[in-house]
Amino acid sequence: MKKVALAAAFAVAASSAFAGSYGEVVIVEPEIVVEEAASSSNAGLLVPLMALLIIAAAVSSAD
Repeated sequence: MKKVALAAAFAVAASSAFAGSYGEVVIVEPEIVVEEAASSSNAGLLVPLMALLIIAAAVSSAD
């Protein structure tokens, strides 16, 4: 009787271990993301030019 109970326990454990079927292996290729270089030549000049315009406006209005 102990052997039957032990066999039943192993059968239950084995069936729960393989509950899902071993399906097809799906290989997903990773996406390649290419970042384009941002054109920062205008941004590098814009901030100093705006600062000079604000300083020039402040100096001209102070007189």
